[in-house]
Amino acid sequence: MHTNKSKNFLCSMYSAVSHNQVPLELQEMCKVISTSIGSLDDLESSLDGFRVCLTSPLVTQIMDSCKHEAPTRRLLRFFLWSNKRLVSEMKNEDFNHAIRVLAEKKDHTAMQILISDLRKDGRVMEAQTFGLIAETLVKLGREDEALGIYKNLDKFKCPRDSKTVTAIVSALCAEGHAKKAYGVFWHHKDLLSEVKPCIYRSLLYGWSMLENVKEARKIIKEMKGDGIMPDLFCFNTFLKCLCERNLKRNPSGLVPEALNVMMEMRSYRIEPNSISYNILLSCLGRARRVQESCRMLELMKKSNCAPDWVSYYLVVKVLYLTGRFGKGIKIVDEMIVAGLVPDHKFYYDLIGVLCGVERVNFALELFERMKRSTIGGYGPVYDVLIPKLCTEGNFEKGKELWDEAMAMDVTLCCSIDVLDPSITKIFKPTRKVEEEVRLQNCITANIPKTQAQVSKTRRNVNKKMESKKRQKKSASR
Repeated sequence: MHTNKSKNFLCSMYSAVSHNQVPLELQEMCKVISTSIGSLDDLESSLDGFRVCLTSPLVTQIMDSCKHEAPTRRLLRFFLWSNKRLVSEMKNEDFNHAIRVLAEKKDHTAMQILISDLRKDGRVMEAQTFGLIAETLVKLGREDEALGIYKNLDKFKCPRDSKTVTAIVSALCAEGHAKKAYGVFWHHKDLLSEVKPCIYRSLLYGWSMLENVKEARKIIKEMKGDGIMPDLFCFNTFLKCLCERNLKRNPSGLVPEALNVMMEMRSYRIEPNSISYNILLSCLGRARRVQESCRMLELMKKSNCAPDWVSYYLVVKVLYLTGRFGKGIKIVDEMIVAGLVPDHKFYYDLIGVLCGVERVNFALELFERMKRSTIGGYGPVYDVLIPKLCTEGNFEKGKELWDEAMAMDVTLCCSIDVLDPSITKIFKPTRKVEEEVRLQNCITANIPKTQAQVSKTRRNVNKKMESKKRQKKSASR
């Protein structure tokens, strides 16, 4: 009687505890589950030593507390152990929650064990649980298995309705399986009257991942046929599909075809935004189409779409990569004058590009602009510039930047040994030497020669040929 009373007291105490708190009596249990020491049988033996009255909500609470630290198989063993020792039967929602926890940790085997148990026990699978299962399986490359569960949802007592259809279509399209997703959509069109816009967006994204412009265009036509007007997201997705395809197959068609899509957007009273132009600018930059990139930036300024810092970044990057450093600096100044405050990535990446093309002087100028903007976060830039300067032999400037960083209490990742000339190996790029030699040859070739110089050159060539013949004769003897 005393034991039963104490059990009832513990059950009432644990059920009264809020979801966000773990009782002190259960902290040791959480530690045992979270540790990776010992086998799963050892874990179960340790759990048997606890005198805890478990309830279904309490099991869910413990799994939430341990899911980030505990190995997946230990979480599974704890759940299976607790399912046998509950005072009352495990609730369907708590069983579904356990499956979702294992799905988030992407353990296929553990997830399949609980799914099988759920089906054997005749429990109900929630639509949210199926959505996460489908997403996890598709990410793991098991899209056919996800479709198999979808086709047998009646065995899991889960309705095949708009929620589950949307879940499987979204999961498939997110990984580029647009054809299979379209098959599901086609067979269940009647169930999707309310969620068709969402389904169409997913399908458009799936075809865009495959860079299939023809099928993406069909989706837009189907949307119009169903009385659903494509929105800005749909057009931007299609524009990305078109630009990525043209980047690989028809770079010269990037601008005209993209502008045609933007004209179509305006016909539906949808103004292209900075994301629309940045999609095009990104592809133009990768294709090294410098003039077209600059023209697109100017077109943005003249239209109702003001360029953001990403637009300037994409244009300046292609200018730096193609050796147009003066033009790039000018555009950076235009951006600053326009009042745009770029993210750290703007300066980090462009300074890295300048160091990569051996233009550290321009990188230092850009760093000065970054410091004037007072956005902070200078540590990674110092870590790039100081070693670069020292490996080029400019230890004085490297020491100056080091002292500057120390004065600003900036934490550096690079070692102070980089400032020591006896440790740091000086690297002289051969490309610069080769460019100087090529430039000198070009200058020499363009100088007009007199008849006397031509005769002298011929005599030198004849002498070299005669000396080579004598060397061959002596070698044969």
